[in-house]
Amino acid sequence: MTDMQKKDLLDQLLDPQVQQSLTTLVNELPKLTEMMTMLTKAYDVAQTLAQDKVFTSDMINATTEIVGPVVKSAKGLAATAIEAKDRMEISHKQIGLFGMLKLLKDPQVQGVLRFANAFLEVNKENKEHS
Repeated sequence: MTDMQKKDLLDQLLDPQVQQSLTTLVNELPKLTEMMTMLTKAYDVAQTLAQDKVFTSDMINATTEIVGPVVKSAKGLAATAIEAKDRMEISHKQIGLFGMLKLLKDPQVQGVLRFANAFLEVNKENKEHS
């Protein structure tokens, strides 16, 4: 450390704000030590678990069991959407007033309409509250 750096450090240490900060830091050292001990223990446990082949295998299997059905469902929805798009592009069938009325009775259409209605109501309420 050069003489200039030592002088700068000494000047900083003489600053009352720096002295107050150092006093606070010294007073909090027991808490900081306790926190570091807890973090070290947590790190050690995580390190041990990461190296445990049985644990990592169990975690992978559990994650696969949870995520697997979601992925399968998403793939099914995507396939259905692609097939529906393909059918729509092939068909030039006009849906008239009576066709619309018939569609409105379909339970799936009713579910979509109820969802859309509830979504719009919640969206409106959220906008009013913000």
